[in-house]
Amino acid sequence: MAESNTPDIIYTKVDEAPELASASLLPIIRSFAAAAGVSVGTKDISLAGRIIAAFPEKLTEAQRQTDDLAVLGELVKTPEANVIKLPNISASVPQLVAAVRELQAQGYDIPDYPETPSTDAETEARARYDAIKGSAVNPVLREGNSDRRAAVAVKNYAMANPHRMGDWVSDSKTRVAAMSGGDFFSNETSATLGAAAKARIVLETAEGETVLKDGLSYPAGTVVDATFMSAKALDAFLADEIVKTKAEGTLFSLHMKATMMKVSDPIIFGHAVRAWLAPVFDQYGERMAELGVNPNSGMGDLLERVKDEPEIMAAIEACRAARPPMYMVNSDKGITNLHVPSDVIIDASMPALIRDGGKGWGPDNKQHDTNCVIPDNSYAPVYDEAIKFFKANGKLNPATAGTVQNLGLMAQKAEEYGSHPTTFEIPADGTVKMVLEDGTVLHSHKVEQGDIWRSASARKAPIEDWVNLAIERQKATGFRAIFWLDANRGHDAELIKMVKPILEAKGVADKFEIMAPAAATKASLETITKGENTIAITGNVLRDYLTDLFPILELATSAKMLSIVKLMQGGGLFETGAGGSAPKHVQQLVEENHLRWDSLGEFCALGESFTFLADAKGNEKARVLGKAVDAATQGILDHDRSPSRKVGEPDNRDSHYWFARYWAEALAAQSDDADLAAHFAPIAKALADGEAAITGELAAAQGKPADLGGYYHTDADKTAAVMRPSATLNAIIG
Repeated sequence: MAESNTPDIIYTKVDEAPELASASLLPIIRSFAAAAGVSVGTKDISLAGRIIAAFPEKLTEAQRQTDDLAVLGELVKTPEANVIKLPNISASVPQLVAAVRELQAQGYDIPDYPETPSTDAETEARARYDAIKGSAVNPVLREGNSDRRAAVAVKNYAMANPHRMGDWVSDSKTRVAAMSGGDFFSNETSATLGAAAKARIVLETAEGETVLKDGLSYPAGTVVDATFMSAKALDAFLADEIVKTKAEGTLFSLHMKATMMKVSDPIIFGHAVRAWLAPVFDQYGERMAELGVNPNSGMGDLLERVKDEPEIMAAIEACRAARPPMYMVNSDKGITNLHVPSDVIIDASMPALIRDGGKGWGPDNKQHDTNCVIPDNSYAPVYDEAIKFFKANGKLNPATAGTVQNLGLMAQKAEEYGSHPTTFEIPADGTVKMVLEDGTVLHSHKVEQGDIWRSASARKAPIEDWVNLAIERQKATGFRAIFWLDANRGHDAELIKMVKPILEAKGVADKFEIMAPAAATKASLETITKGENTIAITGNVLRDYLTDLFPILELATSAKMLSIVKLMQGGGLFETGAGGSAPKHVQQLVEENHLRWDSLGEFCALGESFTFLADAKGNEKARVLGKAVDAATQGILDHDRSPSRKVGEPDNRDSHYWFARYWAEALAAQSDDADLAAHFAPIAKALADGEAAITGELAAAQGKPADLGGYYHTDADKTAAVMRPSATLNAIIG
């Protein structure tokens, strides 16, 4: 159960740029909320916070932290939940290792991350760390399905001020490459359980049976999938695409989600690193293994480990010269696509490339046509179809384009994003079976050593909730509504069997279409090109991918999306924008004391949170605050008060001043609550009268390095000093 003293609103403590922005914005939110009797608390779900909570044994009392993620995980299962969730790091192993080192340097007695555990203590530490890495937060908190769309004010602004789009040409060489067989898509089997069941996963080999996972339990009606990717087929595909890319004269790029798919995708990423440096591994593989090289950690880690081996370094350079040029994360610093698994995240990288006319950045710091390698065919067709559409029709016009809203099935660890505990790199040739307690073999796959086998599931209650959410949304908007489901894919075929009867029973089957992802992509692009709107009703991974793809095309960014999770027990989770570019923002702040993070997503979520609070608890003052937040958000857009990218120009802190001012002015001007109007009238006047002093103090803070006392675990006082440099503003807000 939730704690009895739970604040009205929980604002999450996270990582990187959004957390730095919180140091400036949260005091404003708390000050304004207090006037309506609304308490705003925080819970620490940052990577550093989760590490500290996981290893309390040797920490001092002052250093220890509660497991706030677990606390929130219980809260979101109650009607009282009202959580504003900012984007957190989906920790890759390199990020996790860096955070551990930073905490150790700050005096936290926590163990190293054991790459290859050799003792019981290391094995236990590895298990604790593995529960933290990847996107460990979202599956815990998302006890509801997703409703993501562009806020009306944001969409109107984007149409009135269209962003730059790269030009597409019909003879562009940019393309998507995916496996033609042997991938997760082609090997998937799926079944719906007629009754509650317990299961185990075993590997049968010539030597006998090994239990890969025991104690699995599924309620009746759960859709359970199993599939595998062939390591041999993957390696052959990657080798072939490297050769083809060289012949085509394009950039080679790999697009994965090694953060969210924290078991399978780092392995696939490692195969790509090994394929890219195949001649080097063939000649020096044993020595590299002695040096601790793990291709799954990326080229950056590899290069660091072999830097004192001149023969290996020379072989790497010779290999690079023979390969096609690679898509770059940072051309200036020589950071390649294969440097770090978490650097290239498909849902951000592919839309950006499509927005830029199919161009990616090469080693020469210029844009070029690109071979976009997405090994698995489950979702590659979405990007393939988008590229083909724009080659044929030219770029999208943001000034006239309609919008694609999304309703995503994600509650209770639905689909692939819940597969981490049931994903395995196969140690020997044999057959993997999922066996029910009564002996029924639910799934069976013949596999070879090195193959990647995984199982995922989606429960009946979230599926039914998702369909009903879609019915509500379509009725409210009248938009074209499409279920993105492929009848030729095992999992989707099972969902279709559940979706159709619900639509028919509600008498709305004629309001919905069911299409495979490629066809749905084309239909959605055709719809928004005509200035009309559509709702994409999708599974969990497509929810993630599409809520970047379409917003980046429509709005230039996905950080400004309205993201509402209607929790199944009646609470509300309000998610803010994506954090994919946040590391660069932090780097700029540290070097120049300029934070270009745009808090518009936080503004949108805040307004929804206050409105939800008003409905849930009958607090009409909260409703007035929410309406005024919407007015302030509109003011930010109308007056172009969002942060600039360049030092010396207004940044995130300036936008927070203007947000506070517009919010106070809207509250002072409203007539729904005289007490709030009277309270905020002098605040609004003080903020307006103090404009010159406040903006001057904010401007004076920029242009010199900023000390945060850490990256993953910053010093609160130092961060507050950096993010609240205006004494005038602080005095008014309190």
